[in-house]
Amino acid sequence: MTTIPPNVARRLHKPFLLWGVLCLCLGFVMYMTGVLLIFPRYLLGLEALLDPIAQWLVWYSGMPIVAGLALAMFDLLFLLPGKKPDVPVRFQPVKRRRVTVALTAYNDEESIAGAVEDFLVHPLVERVIVVSNNSSDATFARAEEAGAIVFTEWQPGYGRCVHRSLTEAAKYTDTEFVVLCEGDSTFRAYDIEKLLAYAPHADIVNGTRTVEPLRQYLTQLSTFIYYGNMFVGKLLEAKHLGRSTITDVGTTYKLCRRDALLRLLPQLNPAVNLEFNAHLLDTALDRGLVLLECPITFHPRIGVSKGGNVNNWRGLQVGARMILGLLTDWRLARA
Repeated sequence: MTTIPPNVARRLHKPFLLWGVLCLCLGFVMYMTGVLLIFPRYLLGLEALLDPIAQWLVWYSGMPIVAGLALAMFDLLFLLPGKKPDVPVRFQPVKRRRVTVALTAYNDEESIAGAVEDFLVHPLVERVIVVSNNSSDATFARAEEAGAIVFTEWQPGYGRCVHRSLTEAAKYTDTEFVVLCEGDSTFRAYDIEKLLAYAPHADIVNGTRTVEPLRQYLTQLSTFIYYGNMFVGKLLEAKHLGRSTITDVGTTYKLCRRDALLRLLPQLNPAVNLEFNAHLLDTALDRGLVLLECPITFHPRIGVSKGGNVNNWRGLQVGARMILGLLTDWRLARA
């Protein structure tokens, strides 16, 4: 394999593979659109109108396909050796196996008490924090009654709620780790054991919901959202080629080292809304933090979903904004 000096590769540390994959997708969409125009052409008798369009699409679809292949091969064959960190596998032992759990919540009065109790009884949990994103129901009271330390984040938006949750949890110096999760009972406290098993090797251990035997039959992840989430995860992996393996950008269950979190929080934009988890992972990798994935269980939520998994259309919108964020380094992020 032909290589270039690492110092040259660092200067060319651009996400060519990411751009290449998107170019390939554009070319494929153009080609398939041109081919499928055969149906309205003949069924509606629009040959004169649609034939030139179909020919143009099929013919010129080769341009983004060739460009995408060139960008991808350049990144994989030439730049990858300089992008992949040449460092030993990290092993930083866990000094104290205790965590602070931070749960985000928005109108989750049906589920929040059970979620808090589930985490509080776990032997490795020091405390549970709940941040209610200005809920209009009894979420705050239910969480407090269940034993959580409760805060209200008055500014609306999932990103603001997560940022506040991590900020409050990181203030506790007696725990080395912060576990971020949701209060809708889609995740379980027993997975903390697995997250901690990966902790010596990473700054952030991101839970992945893509392992089929660990995902219940009926969850918020439709087939479209399931594979769309994996696709965006692979785009993020392509952007940071050689740095991580990513299959789930939408999961809200993750473990963070407190010292890494303190460095990361000032770099995050709380105005990013439902795409905030992708923003967090992208920013962490951009700042040189080590990110690992850990298979976790995923369960049906209690109550009504308010996030990006409401339906396939909402999932498509959130996924598109995630891709835009990856391409623009979140400069176009909006609440």
